[in-house]
Amino acid sequence: MNFLAEVKIMPLKELLDPQGKAVMGGLSNLGLKNIEEVRIGKHIQLNIEAKDVSEAQIIAEEASRKLLANPVMEEYTISIS
Repeated sequence: MNFLAEVKIMPLKELLDPQGKAVMGGLSNLGLKNIEEVRIGKHIQLNIEAKDVSEAQIIAEEASRKLLANPVMEEYTISIS
């Protein structure tokens, strides 16, 4: 069966997000003053061939842990459909 895994990767809350700060400054310059915080991450889609959702979850977890996310600086969540 084919499954779509969507991996959302975000910087850890404890760390400074320089891209988010830059975008925040740009939004402020545009007069959009009501936005309190911007954090920028990655959204990755994986098409996975697996026997069931559980196996697809395991594959996506392994890909995220070993390559897609840096656990020192980022956290990730996975959704399978």
